[in-house]
Amino acid sequence: MSPAEYEEMTAAAIARLAGVGRAAVSNWRRRYPAFPQPVGGDERRPTFSRADVEAWLKDTGKGDQLSTAGRTDTGTHRVDQEAPHSAPHSDRLPKEVGEQGIAALGSGQLLARLMVALLPRTTVAARPIETGSADEPAVLDPACSQATLLLAVADRFGDAVKLVGQELEESDASAAAHNLRSNAHGAPYEIHTGDSFLDNQLGAYLGKAAAVVCEPPLDLPRWPADELGTDPRWEFGVPASRDSELAWVQHCYAHLRPRGLAVIAVAPRTCVQPSGEHIRAELVRSGALRDVIALPKGMGSAPDTEFCLWVLQRPYDAAVTETVRMVDLTGLGDAADVPQEFAAWQRLFTDADSTIFRAVPRRELLNGDANLLPSRHINSHAEASPEDFLQVTDRLQAMYTRIGQGLPRFATPAKSANHVYVTFGELERAGALKIRSRETTPRAGDLLLRTFGRPPVVASGGAEDDNGVAQVVEIDGTRLDAHFLATFLRVDANALPVSNTLGVLSREDLRRCRVPRMSLPDQRRYGDAFRHLQQLEDVLTTLAKTSTHVIEQTIHGLTTGVLAPEFTTSQHTDEAESADDETRDL
Repeated sequence: MSPAEYEEMTAAAIARLAGVGRAAVSNWRRRYPAFPQPVGGDERRPTFSRADVEAWLKDTGKGDQLSTAGRTDTGTHRVDQEAPHSAPHSDRLPKEVGEQGIAALGSGQLLARLMVALLPRTTVAARPIETGSADEPAVLDPACSQATLLLAVADRFGDAVKLVGQELEESDASAAAHNLRSNAHGAPYEIHTGDSFLDNQLGAYLGKAAAVVCEPPLDLPRWPADELGTDPRWEFGVPASRDSELAWVQHCYAHLRPRGLAVIAVAPRTCVQPSGEHIRAELVRSGALRDVIALPKGMGSAPDTEFCLWVLQRPYDAAVTETVRMVDLTGLGDAADVPQEFAAWQRLFTDADSTIFRAVPRRELLNGDANLLPSRHINSHAEASPEDFLQVTDRLQAMYTRIGQGLPRFATPAKSANHVYVTFGELERAGALKIRSRETTPRAGDLLLRTFGRPPVVASGGAEDDNGVAQVVEIDGTRLDAHFLATFLRVDANALPVSNTLGVLSREDLRRCRVPRMSLPDQRRYGDAFRHLQQLEDVLTTLAKTSTHVIEQTIHGLTTGVLAPEFTTSQHTDEAESADDETRDL
């Protein structure tokens, strides 16, 4: 066995290797029993065998997320060294130079990856194609911008497919050609310049493309309906001038060969806009529309945008599916949780929970305004009985009562405080603490400075410690109390100006922050008070979120007929008014 195979690595090193955050590694350790067990280190900072970790990443498919050596600042590298085109039909992306970890992908790249993952293996040829061959399968993007989607196609299928794009802006078209020339994995490609509606350069592929992927431009609110009203591309009806996305949808569909698939990103309004009802109805009635997938916010090329994916397939014959698969992923906390492999999408379609997936009969969609928003057809709430609501309300009331009784009352000090202060820099020189980098794996008891102006906290040793860490301060517990430091640093740090975009103090600014010079017993008195208040704040925050959720569920119960609108409160009206008066006085 080579020396490299004996190498041990920390959780932070595994995260850098896989291109993910440290929290993801902690999550893997909890969720997957087969994750390698520690071979060294200690309970706070365990180490793992590099060979075992790399083998696990390959076996589970997590190796698809790995970066390539020398291409990133952290020097991460590929785990799998297979030949790039050994399996063109594989659901896993080819591991070529330049592949990025999931954490490094921009939203447009992440959207491209998951859109391409919806394409079936039958999209590509069985072996690398010869340029100019009449049988070469082509994947089109008629609004290719700088070829982000086509690059994702190349990442997945290699040179077993031809890449064809058209772009209105010459500068973007030139950039697209350059990007494909450098990163297309040997796949043949064509990039054309021109207006896809008025000057369709992809006409040779009408009815012939194996697949089409497209994120229509957001800055084109209208399309030239007057000039193209009789164009044969509008198979499902002529869109209104303001329904440009419905024109793009039909433009993409017109290029598909029989059984060919199109994946198009559209705004939610396109799913419901009254002017497009007749076109949506025809898409459903014909069987062309297969899936509608609502994505988490911010996954498009533009920030803070919302998108739905429409998946269309040109029917091979009169037999069409009787349902449209609706998927609502808007509630996902992390956009990286959206499936990014074909097999993962198929598992979702087969086994997904009813709160995010439903196969809706076409006749149900046609019995109304052809509303295609998944949230209209999927019940995201777990059904509850009136007794369940009563029990939850009683428990919430009891919790609020206990919390109110547990609010602390602090004593008045015997004399005014007249502190003598010491800086963090002086404490560091004295060896009472050490300021570490953000790459350090936090240990329980460390002081953590966090991004975006959030208050400092004391590490608990759990996965939540990795949330937005900017700096880690290692504390000598025999000389300092971490909660005491967090108490006074919270005030001093807020008083200093912050110039960087992450909203955190620089290391030198941190060294200038001051805390009172106190004995360890006095520090612990302050630390205990701060810890109690922090725990109370956490409980109240959690309780507020829970209360909001209960109210939303109750509204759902009222609107669905589970609950009747007659209600009572446990507090008399005059007591409630008195409480309102006291609140206003505050």
